[in-house]
Amino acid sequence: MAKTLDEGFRLFLSWLTPTSTETQAAKNHRKSINDCLVANLGMTNFFRTGSFGNGTSISGHSDVDYFAVIPTGNLNEASNRSLDELTSILDDRFPNTRVRLDCPAVVVPFGADDSETTEVVPVNFVGQNKYKLDNYEMPNGANGWMISSPDTHNTFVKQVDDKLSGKVKPLIRFVKAWKYFNEVPISSFYLEMFVATYASTEQSIVYHIDLKNCFALLKKVNLSPISDPTGISANLSASKDFVSTILARDAITAAVIRTDAACSCETAKDTARAFMQYSVLFNDQFPGY
Repeated sequence: MAKTLDEGFRLFLSWLTPTSTETQAAKNHRKSINDCLVANLGMTNFFRTGSFGNGTSISGHSDVDYFAVIPTGNLNEASNRSLDELTSILDDRFPNTRVRLDCPAVVVPFGADDSETTEVVPVNFVGQNKYKLDNYEMPNGANGWMISSPDTHNTFVKQVDDKLSGKVKPLIRFVKAWKYFNEVPISSFYLEMFVATYASTEQSIVYHIDLKNCFALLKKVNLSPISDPTGISANLSASKDFVSTILARDAITAAVIRTDAACSCETAKDTARAFMQYSVLFNDQFPGY
């Protein structure tokens, strides 16, 4: 229970942060996958990417993403064939885990929770970019390859977070929590880059105000593809297909209504009703008043 919205968001953030048990489980699975891919594909590097390693993951929901750096000669010009081969190799190694392909990654679900799921993306190291950070080619969903640079994107988010007293990564977590708790079919990476880009022009962050502003801006852009703020990758898409985009747009509209109402209640000093709006927004996962 919380007495103020600030207190409520602080408590909520503590609930969203992965536990040490989740972190250790990810480390345990890493070695078995690493050994398999070194033996079968000559993998030269295997490192964590995505929200789990960037301080923006959601306990029990965010999976663990890895880039598997494979020598160019062991990859196929057609990325789908490389993904098929990786799927087959991991399925042979982990026959009871229901390994599946979900471009651009191969998904290895080690347990019932998403946090026990590992996603492996086959990549080719192609050198350093203008920021002197590593670039990789990864599957692009159209049987080709596209440039990605996890270190560059993580650095961008960290710089914005540092500038705003460490409040940007929590804001990203709140938006992602809305996605997971309501099963909204929208890319976590899209949300992370969108919120960080929004925050990069702000002077301060107040969670209930900036949460409302983020949803309003998502609605305004209609979930259209956005430019990579680092200029490294191609435009970032919100969803994988048209149906998912329509569903996500409807969810955004509902989120705008809830966050507007919550801010109005807080302005009217009706904190209890503000908490009720956030409870609906986060599907009954927000702290009680």
